[in-house]
Amino acid sequence: MCVRRCVITVGDLGEFGVINRITERLPQVAAVMLGPGDDAAMISAPDGRVVVSTDLLLEGRHFRRDWSGGYDVGRKAAAQNLADVAAMGAVPTSIVVGLGMPADLPLTWLDALTDGFRDECAVVGAGVAGGDITRCDLVVIGVTALGDLGGRPPVLRSGARPGHVVAVAGRLGYAAAGWALLEAGAPVDSAVLQEVVAAHRRPCPPYAMGPEAAELGASAMLDVSDGLLQDLGHVAAASGVRVELDPRSFAVGEPVAVAAKELGADPLEWVLTGGEDHALAAVFPPEVRLPPSWQVVGRVVAGEGVLVRGREISRRGWDHFR
Repeated sequence: MCVRRCVITVGDLGEFGVINRITERLPQVAAVMLGPGDDAAMISAPDGRVVVSTDLLLEGRHFRRDWSGGYDVGRKAAAQNLADVAAMGAVPTSIVVGLGMPADLPLTWLDALTDGFRDECAVVGAGVAGGDITRCDLVVIGVTALGDLGGRPPVLRSGARPGHVVAVAGRLGYAAAGWALLEAGAPVDSAVLQEVVAAHRRPCPPYAMGPEAAELGASAMLDVSDGLLQDLGHVAAASGVRVELDPRSFAVGEPVAVAAKELGADPLEWVLTGGEDHALAAVFPPEVRLPPSWQVVGRVVAGEGVLVRGREISRRGWDHFR
């Protein structure tokens, strides 16, 4: 089999002598043919096509160092990009990282961040190929993830059709519940509440379900990063259809329900509008027999927008500029 290669410019991680410290903590994986240390990395691309996604995390906007350690932030930064690759039906192969950091950032925090990148990538068999680093007043992290489709067509947002069903794989509402507890300063003294706080700090996307959905014949898919209503709105707009959700179909996890009781909140609101769990939402033709990993939560009909109980919900999810 001919293994194709792609060369990616990843900057110079040698600044401040950090390259040696980082490189020694990053094991090589098969997809990374040439890793940190040169002007560019070289990644294998057996399919001949490369799926690419990128995200930016800013301290104080996407994470707080008094809430999350370096390891948590590394896992979270990698996860949200790897989930985007999986949502296209691809298998993640590698990431490259851009890092801005204060000069007084403790090296122990940097080491933990690097370990977080490494361990989250290891979940899917991917590697850290390299990146760039600079001085900055706050911690700023840019992650670009790459993936391989394995010969499959990519699953887009624009393939939903009337008569198809909407299904979700993974958890919903956990990260939002954890954030709400931290924001309220509520005591987190039980294992069940600690579970949702951990979900905010370190999401657990169902990576394998992305390629699985593609193999099953999903007509549209995305990861839930900004809230289910908000993200399914992108599917509805791209496909020219309406998505109707049945709230009775959603299984509210016990930790989410307990957190809602603690704060006097509606757990279904977190499920529908809370982001950062990076669950996968996909649309399937009605004849597809879905495995238990997928929960049907709605249907696609003619029209536009996203409705719950036949009504449009005004609060839809996260918007960076709202």
